[in-house]
Amino acid sequence: MARAARKAAAAALLSPPPSFSSPSSAGLLPRARGLLGRATGEASSGAPRKRARGCVLACWLKARGLHDARRAFDGTPLRSLPAWTTIISGCARGGRHAEGMRAFAEMLGEGGAGAAAPNAFVLAGVLRCCAGLGDVEAGRRVHGWMLRGGVRQDVVLCNAVLDMYAKCGHYDRARRAFGAMAEKDAVSWNIVVSACLQGRDVLGAMRLFDESPLLDTSSWNTIISGLMRNGCAAEALDRLQRMVRAGVVFNHYTYSTAFALAAMLSLLNLGRQLHGRVVMAALEDDAFVCCSLMDMYCKCGEMEAALSIFDCWSRFTGDIKFAWSTMVAGYVQNGREEETLEFFRRMLREGVPAEQFILTSVAAACANAGMVEQGRQVHGFVEKLGYRFDVPLASAIIDMYSKCGSLEDACRIFDSAQAKNVALWTTMLCSYASYGQGRMAIEIFNRMKAEKIIPNEITFVAALSACSHSGLVSEGDHYFKLMQEEYRIVPSTEHYNCMVDLYGRAGLLDKAKNFIEENNISHEAIVWKTLLSACRVHKHMEYAKLASEKLVQLEQCDDGSYVLMSNMYATNGKWLDTFKLRSSMRERKVRKQPGQSWIHLKNAVHTFVAGDMSHPRSAEIYAYLEKLMERLKEMGYTSRVDLVLHDVEEEQRETTLKFHSERLAIAFGIISSPVGMPLRIFKNLRVCEDCHEAIKFISQAIDREIVVRDLYRFHHFKSGSCSCEDFW
Repeated sequence: MARAARKAAAAALLSPPPSFSSPSSAGLLPRARGLLGRATGEASSGAPRKRARGCVLACWLKARGLHDARRAFDGTPLRSLPAWTTIISGCARGGRHAEGMRAFAEMLGEGGAGAAAPNAFVLAGVLRCCAGLGDVEAGRRVHGWMLRGGVRQDVVLCNAVLDMYAKCGHYDRARRAFGAMAEKDAVSWNIVVSACLQGRDVLGAMRLFDESPLLDTSSWNTIISGLMRNGCAAEALDRLQRMVRAGVVFNHYTYSTAFALAAMLSLLNLGRQLHGRVVMAALEDDAFVCCSLMDMYCKCGEMEAALSIFDCWSRFTGDIKFAWSTMVAGYVQNGREEETLEFFRRMLREGVPAEQFILTSVAAACANAGMVEQGRQVHGFVEKLGYRFDVPLASAIIDMYSKCGSLEDACRIFDSAQAKNVALWTTMLCSYASYGQGRMAIEIFNRMKAEKIIPNEITFVAALSACSHSGLVSEGDHYFKLMQEEYRIVPSTEHYNCMVDLYGRAGLLDKAKNFIEENNISHEAIVWKTLLSACRVHKHMEYAKLASEKLVQLEQCDDGSYVLMSNMYATNGKWLDTFKLRSSMRERKVRKQPGQSWIHLKNAVHTFVAGDMSHPRSAEIYAYLEKLMERLKEMGYTSRVDLVLHDVEEEQRETTLKFHSERLAIAFGIISSPVGMPLRIFKNLRVCEDCHEAIKFISQAIDREIVVRDLYRFHHFKSGSCSCEDFW
């Protein structure tokens, strides 16, 4: 009678009634509860009862979750092997790895004469828990116990061993375990190939992949994505092409990986071909594929294509917030800051919550465009929504305030951040560097070391840049040596260029030239451009010619390099050489980037170029600027007419200087804002020496702070002086 009841209970659980729709059905819970009581109360012993209880627990686990299943399990007087299997496997699947290990310890602790030994299912679950915890020692002991105990190791259990070693970072052990396997399936090959790729053994991974007799779609996905993570994009593209030729069917993960590869290599045509395959495969409504496709178009600069996909497919995507964040990040990556903010406003109007990642992207847009008021609103959103300042968000807010000319606010956010990692410290270090506050940057670096934070390559770029902008030559030498000797960081082109800039700005041009030659970096165009820029500041014609010749040889003589050399000739009155160089620029179709300055007022951006008359208030701007310049002359300002790069009369040169773009932006800001309000001006090129001198006088004349962000750094003008102390 009891055996019949147990069989009925097991059969009922294994074969749900027609009305049963899913494991989470509401009707499952009372049925499981009743069957558990019957299986416990009606029978006293026997394997069928144990199997039934294991099935009951499995249903309870699906119906109510692990917590309630464990409570029911703890209330069971005799815990069977199927029940243990259910609990431990449930812990492994549910990410409750520590709890799974405790359950395994309890199982072993209950061992006795009648207790069953852990089977392959239990051991596979335990190994998954070890992998989840990163506890290789516990996993190694379980593996050793299996070998010593003669446990029959089928391919599933062996794969669990491989996966444990791989996820714990012990790739050599994973390969040895793979070599010892008697039977291998496609999963085995995929795990060991992935382990090699994680261990940076790209050649070994490719060799194993080529040897594998069991290549499925997951195998191709593994090798292609792994090669991409290791920076081997060309090899990944080759494998993708081979996959196509082999006729392997793409799944949604293949398409997502392929779109990422097209974006990485900026292969828009490849992306479009893949888009066509997606349409033919009827995967347009797959959220994963859809967002990957949008991301590819964003990274290839095709924002209109990405937007059309978003507008057509956004209603189908499972995670609409991810689609929004992809588009916001895309606008930021493409330098379309105003459209970023407009898209963000659209998102808020449509009731989509502003999550931290999206706010991080919008803060970056405000930073790039210098929109301080909009940046403050983003900061307000973060405070209002109660988000915790994680490292990416805190770094973005600090960077925003810094790039918008509000270093004090950047410092306040940095000091209030609870968790500071190397990225946050580096962001603050970069902020001080961009303001030319080298001593404060050094203090931040020392505080970071005191907190036991290990600096990385970017940290040292920031430290060297700070030293360069402040003329701290000996300190820069110290950090360059420290980076290599204490932290074993191999200098990159950026580090070398910072050192050339350090010596060049300080007027040590011989040392800068020798540094280039001694470190075998003559093939790097950027260091010659940096030296050429220093030669113009210090009027060193010999090295300027050498640098320009090197750039021509390297075919890297861009508009900036031509203009620097031309300006040097003009400054020294060599008008014939200037004419020849400008003619050469025209022949090579090299165009000078026009200088622009802009100011943000009342949620609008006002842009000016030298001599610009297109602004609606041009008449007022020019009239005010004429009066202002007369006042500056009375205060002692004298125009640097030697900086005018045209062979014209002195009066004409003075007029040319008077209407530079930054002065027009400042004049507009003065007549359009309340008295005493600080002005923030942005320029796409280096501010000229005459404008720098004039703005010092303007700050004193109108009693306002004026912050100018040019291509290289910030200048904070107040009461007739600049934060750079005329060293920039």
